[in-house]
Amino acid sequence: MMSADLPLSPPSPKPPARRLRDRLVMAGLGLLFIAGLIGMFAATGWEETTAQIARLTLWQGALLLMLSLANYLLRGVRWHLFARRLGLPTTLGADMRHFLGGFAMVVTPGRVGELVRMRWLKRETGWAYERTAPLALMDRASDLAAMAVILALSVAIAAGGMGGALPVAMLALLAAYAATHPRLLAAIVTRAYRITGRFPRLFARIRAAARSLRHFTRASTILPAIALGVAGWLAEGYAFHLLLGWMGAEIGLWKAIGIFVFATLAGGLTGAPGGVGGAEAAMIALLALDGVPMEVSVPATAIIRVTTLWFALGLGLAVFPFAERLSLRQKNALEIR
Repeated sequence: MMSADLPLSPPSPKPPARRLRDRLVMAGLGLLFIAGLIGMFAATGWEETTAQIARLTLWQGALLLMLSLANYLLRGVRWHLFARRLGLPTTLGADMRHFLGGFAMVVTPGRVGELVRMRWLKRETGWAYERTAPLALMDRASDLAAMAVILALSVAIAAGGMGGALPVAMLALLAAYAATHPRLLAAIVTRAYRITGRFPRLFARIRAAARSLRHFTRASTILPAIALGVAGWLAEGYAFHLLLGWMGAEIGLWKAIGIFVFATLAGGLTGAPGGVGGAEAAMIALLALDGVPMEVSVPATAIIRVTTLWFALGLGLAVFPFAERLSLRQKNALEIR
């Protein structure tokens, strides 16, 4: 039997193949990030945007950012709720770090870079990607459900100019329904494999992840999750309402919220980095239908996108290095054990 006085053997170094894989993953994320930034700069025009932001007073800009931060924190709490329901041994602080740090990749095409959160969880807990994948799926599904609820309320309360919102709300609810029902999603994955007949291991992992969604089907999980999402997105919609009022284009609270949420969903459907292009076009078009002149709708759209999307990116870039460093440290601690 070994003596307790003997020093612990150092952790074995990573195999060359694993080191190469880690470097390739980070390089891929970096390339996606750069491509997303290029797309955003090309679509918005940074000089014009900064000139439009300069029109805001300091306290107005601070209030818009605070409302966006409220959205991110509420959704971060929701991420923690999902992590606890899944059984992950993480704290609220760690889950919030993962969630906010993932915003550094919000500009990657289709936001696939945000899956870096799964990478951090694997390092810190040892859980395989297919075990934590339901977190990302539920996060997107609950956002869709929350935004669908808000759109439905907007249509009901603020009639006119939002005729296309109801079908979008229904589609969002259907997508959220499919994503939160394990048997249905597993059946879709199985059908997709039978059609393609390829990548059996990948489809098996996706099917296993789909079945893991059973942890989230209880009302005690779904209802608080949707409530947190609704509160978060309402905060940013309210910020848009305030901004329009400050610029002399008062269109009503629920109309402003509906336009903001609809445009955000429309941008996400394009798959473009951060929804850039689609979201702005939808927002300006809907404001024009409500009689808001271009000299107001264009700067208002640019400002709200900076105080929501660009702010999320900046917040993510600030947290990302800490999340990466802490995940590596805890990975080393797990290997020593």
